Amino acid sequence: MELFADLRLTEGPVYWAAWLLGSAGALYLLWGRPKDPPLRRLIRPLAAGAAALSVVAIAHWAVVDVLSLLPDDVPSPVLFWVGIPVTAAILLLMRVGRETWRRRAAGGTAFALVLLLSMVQVNSYFGLNRTLSDLFGASTAGVSRLEPDLTRQADAPPLVPLAGWHPEGAIPGQGELRTASIPGTASGMNNRDAYIYLPPAYFAPNRPALPVLLLIAGQPGGPADWLTGGSLQSHMDSFAAAHGGLAPVVVVADPNGSQSGNTMCMDSRIAKADTYLSQDVPRWITSTLAVDPDHRQWAAGGFSFGATCAVQLGTRHPDLYKAVLAFSSEAEPAIAKERHKTIDASFPGDPVAFERQTPLAIMAANRFEGSGMYLTAGAEDPEFAGYLRTLAAAAEKSGFSVQAHVVDGAGHSWDTSSKRFADAMAFLAGRWGLGS
Repeated sequence: MELFADLRLTEGPVYWAAWLLGSAGALYLLWGRPKDPPLRRLIRPLAAGAAALSVVAIAHWAVVDVLSLLPDDVPSPVLFWVGIPVTAAILLLMRVGRETWRRRAAGGTAFALVLLLSMVQVNSYFGLNRTLSDLFGASTAGVSRLEPDLTRQADAPPLVPLAGWHPEGAIPGQGELRTASIPGTASGMNNRDAYIYLPPAYFAPNRPALPVLLLIAGQPGGPADWLTGGSLQSHMDSFAAAHGGLAPVVVVADPNGSQSGNTMCMDSRIAKADTYLSQDVPRWITSTLAVDPDHRQWAAGGFSFGATCAVQLGTRHPDLYKAVLAFSSEAEPAIAKERHKTIDASFPGDPVAFERQTPLAIMAANRFEGSGMYLTAGAEDPEFAGYLRTLAAAAEKSGFSVQAHVVDGAGHSWDTSSKRFADAMAFLAGRWGLGS
């Protein structure tokens, strides 16, 4: 069973099998009936493609511009792969009334194979579910709850300074994951469980004062996405292995409360998400986990929505989060593509209240010497690459130490974090005094 659970979806046999079977299904639907004249065989696919293009364009317009379910346009490669099964469905409907039941069954099977190919390609673009166990939730379902023995103990010996630390006795070869509920005591929020990564050094008898990295996932999404698309454990274990077991304690928190929720990480009419991340979460971390309470050793990071959130935290609360890792950040938080809809939903009738909470406005009015910001965006994601340039320029002007990287071969996907995560951690390591 584990053999199947670990099958890769973004490369390898499953990926190429989907290509082969989906292409065969598409060819079957394109070929038409054996008795069809050549002209009909040419016109039908062209008409189906044109109809599919219209359907996808109208659906995209409705979702983004009318219903405002997404704050940004869906990437073009994703729209293309959504359009492929729509075209296949139209081709199937064009012939269904003239087919025998056997050919209808064959056509239905062909459509299913095309749909499978499309789903694999969309998943591959975003890089969210890298294995079958990721897809079905098995890779995160077995994560244990945080045990009392792993929490901060009043009678425990003082934490050892990070500089020059070496373990007394054996430590695990890998870190461990746990889940825990972080209550919204001050914010009143009731969010999903957080995931916590505890590095090998956390299990040493002479536990060091470890840094803290708060991570936030994209939207739609949730904390588990950092374990699947973000490959959090493998990245952190690699970092720990290169640093004698030392790595930050990572807390993947949830500021949204649901898969489709969008609080914009602000205190607004929607929720007190900023209070949750600046009061409830830090208070829980310092009271529950044995970590360095010095916030110069703390950082916030995220992907997409989470990256925007991290930039907000680093600019609103530099006393709490002195460094930011932003993988595909927006220039400012958004609920809808039209800015006025975002303002109406969060600060109705008060655009100034919204504006003064945006990172660009905060950086224009304040200095951030001693803070650091690490930014990435995909080279095939021009909108967010533009946001990167805007944020990098504003951050440098306001005193941040900035590194900004456009990631070759990546769109708006988890590749913008995975391909640069080791470098991003090196950026933090230099700030935290963690030599290689």
